[in-house]
Amino acid sequence: MEITIHVQVLAAVFAVAVIMGAVTHKTNFCAMGAVSDWVNIGDTGRMRAWVFAMAVALTGVIALEAAGIVNLSNETFPPYRTANFAWIRYLLGGLMFGVGMTLASGCGNRTLVRIGGGNLKSLVVVAIFATCAYLMLWTPLYAKAFLPWVAATTVNLQSYGVANQELGTVLAGMFGMGRSQALNLAVAAAVAAGMVVFCFKSADFRGERDHILSGAVVGLAIVFGWWLTGGSIGREWKEYAEMAAAVPSRVQVQSYTFVSPMGDTLRYLLDPANLSLVNFGVMALAGVVLGSSLWAVLAGQFRIEWFASWSDFANHAVGAALMGIGGVLSMGCTFGQAITGISTLAIGSILTFLAIVIGAAGTMKYQYWRITREA
Repeated sequence: MEITIHVQVLAAVFAVAVIMGAVTHKTNFCAMGAVSDWVNIGDTGRMRAWVFAMAVALTGVIALEAAGIVNLSNETFPPYRTANFAWIRYLLGGLMFGVGMTLASGCGNRTLVRIGGGNLKSLVVVAIFATCAYLMLWTPLYAKAFLPWVAATTVNLQSYGVANQELGTVLAGMFGMGRSQALNLAVAAAVAAGMVVFCFKSADFRGERDHILSGAVVGLAIVFGWWLTGGSIGREWKEYAEMAAAVPSRVQVQSYTFVSPMGDTLRYLLDPANLSLVNFGVMALAGVVLGSSLWAVLAGQFRIEWFASWSDFANHAVGAALMGIGGVLSMGCTFGQAITGISTLAIGSILTFLAIVIGAAGTMKYQYWRITREA
């Protein structure tokens, strides 16, 4: 088999995903767990690890853009900095995803990590999640059920003289300032610095190596994805794809996310002989599962788990469906929007992150209320 640039890119994506899967399993990095710890016991350790991952990813993007290596204001997958600000899409999709990940006991990444650890409940969740994501991505479902009202409520920022939804660009437009890369980088640096201060002002966070390790590894993985696909290698990759007899799927500037890869993986499994369907996201998904599995086996943590009851199954099934539909609607998840998207400082990504947290926290509060009421 010829080792083309396409194969090299996918191999690199897979290798980094293996590392990320092992580290997130080892450190118990989990967005749903972060919200749960904060809401239920007031522990912000995992929330700060999540924010630290955002800070590392954002800092890396600042460096890459300042050096002229990447330009994430151009076309990316998903289109984070698009001028089309679909606010209701981010809000509703994020809320749905937050509710869903709480019912399903974890977001997309955490579900993959649990599969690697032997959790068969998570395998069922992924099957339902992937089916719903596939229906949203590759059938008329989104166009018929969602696009009409999403399009009607979308704000075109360019009609207000704002080039895109990057935070610095939006602020410049609000105050009548011209678009400036220096301003955008300064705003991004200020946000990243604020995130780092928030994380490290906690003595508990500073003293917990696993939180620092997980945030750093996840953040650096996001930076790697942007560098790989948005730099010189990415340009060579795109040129290869344009000349290929069978055009590979999703050869675009991108980094790690776990919503579209669910739908894309099912699409590939329905036509396994078509290797052009194996893309960045499919390899990322497979790598996280393998990395988690390797760590679970080596650490003696591999355990088979199944549903405790039919109600447990129902909760996970509904949660998986909400994540699949909501994740595609919001164009990302706790990784794809709340880390990868926030590394671009897109307003929509920030809005999605807040909506996910609110959806998850509200669901947890409701669950606690039901338990205390029944008791």
